[in-house]
Amino acid sequence: MTSGAPSSPERPQLVPALASPRSDALTWVELVFDKGRIERWIRFGAVIDQRIITRQNRFVAFHPGSVFAFVRWAAGERGTVVSRLDILMAPSASQARTSVPGVTPGGVSLLRLTGWPRVKAALEAIDAIEAIGIAPEAVAPDHWRHLHNRLLVGEQAQTYTASRHAAWLLRRAVR
Repeated sequence: MTSGAPSSPERPQLVPALASPRSDALTWVELVFDKGRIERWIRFGAVIDQRIITRQNRFVAFHPGSVFAFVRWAAGERGTVVSRLDILMAPSASQARTSVPGVTPGGVSLLRLTGWPRVKAALEAIDAIEAIGIAPEAVAPDHWRHLHNRLLVGEQAQTYTASRHAAWLLRRAVR
């Protein structure tokens, strides 16, 4: 994305297209689909707005506090060259944030993994959470941090269960 540099003929300046009074506090994510070459998609999260730029490129927006998973994958002549998964919380205006390519203005990082084996393990954990009827965006943020830390060192993470989720909902209610 550009933020003031002149636009090239191939890539229009995108930031002004996103500017609107109601989008100031939103977190925007650039999604790309160039089959077999570059794919960036949302694995889960509550998208509240969308701007289509081209057939292969669009932006989606999230409210502050929303949790979402952003997958980035790219291939070269010899196969996969990038495999990344970020689980982020859309920040409020005053919150510290981490820079993530394709995410404006960045996000609060709950999980950040690179490499297909780790990304695959995290995607399987997300599938397991959905299998017990829990929306991944409603999961305790601490679980995503736990999963990040365990997968980063090659260890097995604790399974997220309905009882853990119930405890998280009670803990959140007393805040």
